[in-house]
Amino acid sequence: MAHYFEERPQAASRPGQVTLVLPDLHLRLETDRGVFSPDRVDAGTRVLLETVPPPPAEGDLLDLGCGYGPIALTMASRAPGATVWAVDVNRRSVELCERNAKSAGLDKVRPVHVDDMPDDVRFRAIWSNPAIRIGKAALHEMLTRWLDRLTPDGAAHLVVQKHLGSDSLQRWLTDQGWPTTRLASRAAYRILKVTAR
Repeated sequence: MAHYFEERPQAASRPGQVTLVLPDLHLRLETDRGVFSPDRVDAGTRVLLETVPPPPAEGDLLDLGCGYGPIALTMASRAPGATVWAVDVNRRSVELCERNAKSAGLDKVRPVHVDDMPDDVRFRAIWSNPAIRIGKAALHEMLTRWLDRLTPDGAAHLVVQKHLGSDSLQRWLTDQGWPTTRLASRAAYRILKVTAR
């Protein structure tokens, strides 16, 4: 898992499958080595998906760090009128997300590499289990890049483990001008709600 935030993972391919079961959704997802949490849907991702309010019914939404797509596909299932952009630096993840969206019949999911995302799109919602392990400077740079693309009425929901710095991240976001509140706390995870600055 240490290399899931590389553009082209060095880990040899070993395809697998995981199942995402939520009260409103049941998805079978293709996974592979070299992507985030290939053997099961990550606990933080599950907490996020079980906690956040429904996404806006239409407009552009973002799954930041999409992996093989559990967040993007959930957003698209819950907001069929919206376009869900699924971005990742990992090209294997983007390909898996695209295949999983196609298998699920979710044709409004747009998986793209971060460098291929159109500059003019603004997001009414961002959901993310951000790659905390890329380091603080890189994390701050990534969040600044994407949070500044929220619409004036938009909000981001981030899931962060308490012992990986959720409280300090909340303070940093607030200090940078994004009003940030803790929406929920469960199983050592915090859900942070971030609104546009």
